[in-house]
Amino acid sequence: QVLLVESGGGLVQAGGSLRLACAASGRTFSSNAVGWFRQAPGKEREFVAVFRWSAPSTYYADSVKGRFTISRDNAKNTVYLQMNSLKPEDTAVYYCAAASSSWAGSFSGSYVYWGQGTQVTVSS
Repeated sequence: QVLLVESGGGLVQAGGSLRLACAASGRTFSSNAVGWFRQAPGKEREFVAVFRWSAPSTYYADSVKGRFTISRDNAKNTVYLQMNSLKPEDTAVYYCAAASSSWAGSFSGSYVYWGQGTQVTVSS
């Protein structure tokens, strides 16, 4: 069993930055793809970014490309999402998720472990 815990959410003004962290416990997931999703009120959960072990190693939703960066530190069993130039439309609960294999894309069904989420609110 893998437990994923997100942290780093909060309230920020438009144009600001936040860094989210997803820490795993229970077992290492150093060879698994790990992604970030988000869900805004009244909307479906949507893919944000993924870090995987097959090229290309990172993949982003068009809405965050150039503003968000996903990275991982296997020594800490942690995946990060650096979010810059935040916009009010980035407001959502952000979830990290681990896939069962080294490759995953934007399909949420590929991910088997999910965190509880962290709230990100961007004010205008």
